[in-house]
Amino acid sequence: MKKFFCQLLSHAILVLFSLSMVIPFAWMLSTSFKKPHEIFVFPPRWIPREPTLKNYLDLFRAVNFSRPFFNTLIVAVSITVLSVLLASTAGYAFSKFRFKGRDKIFLLVLATIMVPGQMTLIPVFLIVKQLGMLNSYAGLIVPGVASAFNIFFMRQYMLSIPNELIEAARIDGAREDYVFFKIVLPLSRPAIVTIAIFTFTGSWNSFLWPLVVAQDERYYTLPVAVSVLAGQYSENLGLQMAGSCVVILPILVFFILTQKYFMKGIAPLTGLKY
Repeated sequence: MKKFFCQLLSHAILVLFSLSMVIPFAWMLSTSFKKPHEIFVFPPRWIPREPTLKNYLDLFRAVNFSRPFFNTLIVAVSITVLSVLLASTAGYAFSKFRFKGRDKIFLLVLATIMVPGQMTLIPVFLIVKQLGMLNSYAGLIVPGVASAFNIFFMRQYMLSIPNELIEAARIDGAREDYVFFKIVLPLSRPAIVTIAIFTFTGSWNSFLWPLVVAQDERYYTLPVAVSVLAGQYSENLGLQMAGSCVVILPILVFFILTQKYFMKGIAPLTGLKY
């Protein structure tokens, strides 16, 4: 009986925490379909009586939200693809090759994780400025490609791949590029999807770096555009909520579609089977 009540209490706490996170998103989604006179009605209505798409239409027509959406998509996809490729090759080198100073270099890479991004913001900005990459896609993409966490994650996952498979392929005459692309990468698919989720989500939600680099509104990303939207249309709450939904929903859909691989990628690091 005691065990039953403990489980009931733990489930109740989890449900309360889940509701505390879901309710704000549900209200945001509901408000994005409301007309102005329905937003501040008390008690609040979760389901609009007169649902409308006007907020979304105004968002992409009057406010021209399509350009920031396009910019964010280009930046997030580019950073994700390049970061996954770099992390995979570096993780493969650190896990399956022996060379002088390998462990010291890897520890140096890990040390960069402990440095807050705010501390490197100014040096990176000065470098980007000297290279003439301000107000460009290159300035938004290149600094976010290298990720010490992604390299660490791929290295730890590739350590679980049996060396015998790689050695057998090399004995059969397979080139190193064939071993990497045809053997190692397919076996590392769960880890690749996992870091792709982390990278894509972080790039899509990134606010501070695009705000600093993109001084021209032609290169604004969605988080920057939403902040500008909140300032220009502070009285139009429905429009702001529509903009927030546009930012969040693609990430939510992306995570739902890749959730299975995400759990498989995390499992080797936790010691649990999935």
